[in-house]
Amino acid sequence: MKMAVIGAGSWGTTVAALASQTSEVMLWARRTDLSEAINQTRQNADYLPGFDLPAGLAATSDLDEALDGADVVVIGVPSHGVRAVLEDAAPYIGQSTPIVSLTKGLEIGSNMRMTEVIADVLADHDRAGIGVLTGPNLAREIIAGQPAASVISVPDEEIAGALQNMFMGPTLRIYSNTDVVGCEMAGSLKNVMALAAGMARGLGYGDNSMATLITRALAELSRLGAAMGGRPATFAGLAGMGDLIATCISPLSRNQRVGVALGEGKQLEEIVAEMNMVAEGVKTTPVVVELATAAGVEMPIATQVHRVLGGQPVTQMLTELMGRPPKAESA
Repeated sequence: MKMAVIGAGSWGTTVAALASQTSEVMLWARRTDLSEAINQTRQNADYLPGFDLPAGLAATSDLDEALDGADVVVIGVPSHGVRAVLEDAAPYIGQSTPIVSLTKGLEIGSNMRMTEVIADVLADHDRAGIGVLTGPNLAREIIAGQPAASVISVPDEEIAGALQNMFMGPTLRIYSNTDVVGCEMAGSLKNVMALAAGMARGLGYGDNSMATLITRALAELSRLGAAMGGRPATFAGLAGMGDLIATCISPLSRNQRVGVALGEGKQLEEIVAEMNMVAEGVKTTPVVVELATAAGVEMPIATQVHRVLGGQPVTQMLTELMGRPPKAESA
């Protein structure tokens, strides 16, 4: 089997490295200098410095070369670039080729999930094989061989089973789930909540505050995810609770780091300018608030994150959240 991984960031590179144990993998990088460096040094020094990549993993900056003969296509570029990359890649992707998104975000303007963007660009593509790989996936821990688990979610169970075998390895266990909407919404929404968790940490709050925030964040995430068509059980699993915990507590989480810096008083523009990777929560937050408003779903944490990103003082977030009228926990 041949796999094309489109996007050589930290997670795309990690997935390509893991999959190369069972498949022939070609990793596409937008920059020629990066693809050449990967081939020559067997490292991705820009995004995963210090980790050696398998000898069987090849890289290219040519989409045609990357996709030539691919049995599976994996999309690992930031949400704002998925549509443009797919439009360029479309002539080289077969209509029945499974396509797996690694991107945990929503498209600004259309408010689409990434699988919806894929289906929109590739209008004649078989929808049964369009899905996501998601879960608590901190790239540096996984490529280091620490035990972890993820979820492969596609509508077709047979395709899901085949993909499980391609991605699963000695230290990464893959579960299947046909709830693409739930898995994808969970992965996108948790980034917004991780910004809030980082802000709380940056303000100096401890574990009681963090536990409270994560628990109520899960409630918000589940409400909107279910309203968008996801199954409630999905949000209690790896794609929901698992990913939420990892992203909210780990300093390896880009979104958490952005939140911490905001809590410490830095300006958003300054924080983003210092990063060489995308924090999807920054772009996803306004889309989430818009979706919640349209669906009539109350999301106080996401709303406060949106206001902070718009310039509201971080300290006011606590005042607004703690000052809300009392209610039942299940409400």
